Amino acid sequence: MIFATKINLDKNMNFSEEFELLIRACYPLLYIATAEEERLESSIAKSAQKLGNRTVYIWDFVEGYQHSSEGLGRRNPLQALEFIEKLPDKLGGIFILRDFQRFLEDISISRKLRNLARLLKAQPKNIVIISATINIPNDLSEVLTVVDFALPTASEIRSEIEQILTNIQQTCESSLLDDVVRASQGLSLERIKRVLTRCIALNGKLESNDVEMILEEKRQSIRQTQILDFYPATEQISDIGGLDQLKDWLLRRGSAFSERARLYGLPNPRGLLLVGVQGTGKSLSAKAIAHHWHLPLLRLDVGRLFSSLVGESESRTRQMTNLAEALAPCVLWIDEIDKAFAGSEGKGDSGTTSRVFSTFINWLAEKRSPVFVVATANNVQFLPAEMLRKGRFDEIFFVGLPNRAEREAIFKVHLSRLRSQSLRNYDLKRLAYETPDFSGAEIEQILIEAMHIAFSQNREFTTDDILEAASQMIPLARTAQEQIEYLQSWAYSGKARLASRDNRLSERD
Repeated sequence: MIFATKINLDKNMNFSEEFELLIRACYPLLYIATAEEERLESSIAKSAQKLGNRTVYIWDFVEGYQHSSEGLGRRNPLQALEFIEKLPDKLGGIFILRDFQRFLEDISISRKLRNLARLLKAQPKNIVIISATINIPNDLSEVLTVVDFALPTASEIRSEIEQILTNIQQTCESSLLDDVVRASQGLSLERIKRVLTRCIALNGKLESNDVEMILEEKRQSIRQTQILDFYPATEQISDIGGLDQLKDWLLRRGSAFSERARLYGLPNPRGLLLVGVQGTGKSLSAKAIAHHWHLPLLRLDVGRLFSSLVGESESRTRQMTNLAEALAPCVLWIDEIDKAFAGSEGKGDSGTTSRVFSTFINWLAEKRSPVFVVATANNVQFLPAEMLRKGRFDEIFFVGLPNRAEREAIFKVHLSRLRSQSLRNYDLKRLAYETPDFSGAEIEQILIEAMHIAFSQNREFTTDDILEAASQMIPLARTAQEQIEYLQSWAYSGKARLASRDNRLSERD
């Protein structure tokens, strides 16, 4: 199975405008993937009323056609298509077929649809297949047109919430209403109505603490996609030892998603690609960015995008981008992106990796929504050249091994958390001097090992215990020396911006 024609119209065009244009342009067979069946059918009904010459017919396998021609085609999908064929040529209609993708593999259904595709081009009739997923056989790929139906916008959510409040005769402060709308973005209208009804049933009205209940519903919704994780971001910029140039870059953009920035003419920041040695704070930086900017953090495991079903991987990629945009402004964290798309042009998977990469990279270049993408990579040589091209990210930063001053800062961060009352008892300068080539993650591990040493002897751990633990650990900089030297050579040649000042100079201070 492969994808049918995908319509990419003006980004400023909403679903109703796009749908009405396709109807007027006599597109006979449309395929819309959404779980919001009720909302979609309501939108189609409004469009049909606006067009003026279209009656909406709804069919499903259990009930057949509803309202008019009651029960016709019940448990008979072929009869449902024959009904469309037999209607008078000049009678306009939009025929919504629920869950019809389940019958597309049947030869009689496939043939009848292709026949109808030719017939309906000259008639004011359109067939709309509604499904929760996209699953289209090869022989129908040329006649079916896939149309996106996005999650509700902020204005749609606000209108729905105001209607609910009107129904219960309650008013709501504008600040609370803004918070509820923001928390609800990324949920279907059905979920929003369900969780708000629960909040009102619990308290008798909407209250500020209901926002957390809405966010929990959002986390549950995101978990059910099995693509994105709603990740708690508690780390702060101050938790990052070193990386001063990266921090400065981030701090300057702290208000970049504000309305004031839009009025000033600033575009939404696009994102960062953090390339460098393992354990040097790339993932920590992604979490700290979300916390510092007060934005939700979504984590994408790229491996979840891939499916054994042909076409499903591309569908999941579009679902991921649609969900991220619905939750915007947000931070989308993609860890170890190099492993997912390494050699995307040469993988023997019938081109699935290449198509997923193409869909994702095009979204990176074209997105206008405030989704700030933070991608991390350990092996830059595995990244496709398109990923490094300007326009995908605002900046590419190289995160190398910490220099002496940064190691001192990293020790201070960890020891302040572990032993804040006795921090002065540790010789931070000596620790930094004695641990060349150690990454931040490795420094954390030697502190844990030092604690084990002291704990086994029923005493407090000391600077000497930390140095003893360090002497027993072989850092990655030695075991993967060639790879790290390649990364450093790549970065220092001007291919990326340095997250810290040049380590080669600082180690000689």
